[in-house]
Amino acid sequence: MFFNPAFFKLNKTPLLLALVILLFYFSFAYNLVRTDYIKLVILYSTLWFLFYKLIQLLKTNIKLLTWIAFGFRAVFILAIPNLSQDFYRFIWDGRMILEGFNPYLFTVESFISNGEFPVAQAQELYNGMGTLNASHFTNYPPINQLCFIIAAMLSSKSILGSVVVMRLLIITADFGTLFFGKKLLEKLSMPTYHIFWYILNPFIIIELTGNLHFEGVMIFFLVWSLYLLHIGKWQFAAVILALSVSVKLIPLIFLPLLFQKLGWKKSVLFYLILGFTTLLLFAPFYSSEFINNYTQTVALWFQNFEFNASMYYIAREIGYTFRGYNEIAIIGKVIPIVVILFVLIITFFRRNKTTVELITAMLLVLSFYYFTTTTVHPWYIATLLILSVFTKYKFPLVWSFVIILSYLAYINIDKADKSENLWIIALEYAIVYGVFIWEVFIKKASIKGSLNSF
Repeated sequence: MFFNPAFFKLNKTPLLLALVILLFYFSFAYNLVRTDYIKLVILYSTLWFLFYKLIQLLKTNIKLLTWIAFGFRAVFILAIPNLSQDFYRFIWDGRMILEGFNPYLFTVESFISNGEFPVAQAQELYNGMGTLNASHFTNYPPINQLCFIIAAMLSSKSILGSVVVMRLLIITADFGTLFFGKKLLEKLSMPTYHIFWYILNPFIIIELTGNLHFEGVMIFFLVWSLYLLHIGKWQFAAVILALSVSVKLIPLIFLPLLFQKLGWKKSVLFYLILGFTTLLLFAPFYSSEFINNYTQTVALWFQNFEFNASMYYIAREIGYTFRGYNEIAIIGKVIPIVVILFVLIITFFRRNKTTVELITAMLLVLSFYYFTTTTVHPWYIATLLILSVFTKYKFPLVWSFVIILSYLAYINIDKADKSENLWIIALEYAIVYGVFIWEVFIKKASIKGSLNSF
């Protein structure tokens, strides 16, 4: 195909466009630091615009889009992640398990502070992940840990080698998402090229392939499970969804939404299969200390950490006004209750029986969670983006573009004041909320009004 002169002539413009994008990705992967925010925003904005044009040009050529998606990811294979330090902890956890340690029972700090180096390159990994990460217990579920183990087995003494292995696992998962995503779109009678709003999105390529966030693996199992659910293989779907939960816990929020589609008998069995599979996967790490450490670590995301939030920051400012101090400990306890109430409302007061209705409900529930939570790291939006592919909503696609603004928090990283620029956060959410309100409320109302006029 690629050596056919007629093929080059026919696809000259998109191929040249893909080559330009490739060069931009190379610059992003090997010649960028996250504190160089002007270059970061310019590169990302250009990549996003070119990606949009590329899909417009090639939306009927799925095969070529697939090859291009692989080519863009291949650029990053030998690159050390430059926007996130989390991968150092991934490598640490994998090597700890190979050394016979339970990673859920020890902090990195507990070893280093005592002058102990239980794994190869321990000091380098500790320096890379930072003291905040090193002072907490790991919160990565067992399938995620399995990925870390594979990296440790294949590269036990090289950070770059471990990075390459993990990156190949994430790339493989992305193409699994492409495979089942296309099949699900076909079953739903939707255009199959829509999957490339996820697969070719610079946000996905940079955050998952580039920065080694395992949301890509979680999403692969989630999409596979949704496909199985759609074709009626709900028992197998429960097992696969358990694998998704065992990469990242976030799919747990969707469980009540399955009630309408499955009915109460099947729902109970679905939850039992998923619960048993999940417990089985966690079993090798079980101990009384594990339960305590893991719940405490998860709670940190609600009651200690704050980053790129929206409604929470408003609530925090109200707390400052009336109480004079940050009330994250109180607000963090209220947020899960509010989210659970919203999930129950969507579960019982909204129709969620068809696959599209179910996925739309998932999108709304997860959006509400991210709108209210204390911490929204850029890579979290990946799940919203993949869900939006199977719905009529595009606000997650817009968010995948403006999320780059959250990285401008690093402007102050070397200054005494390390706080985020709230004006930049406000700009990000003004755009996201604007599109969200338009799509969910105004556009929907205008369509109803048009129909009522006939």
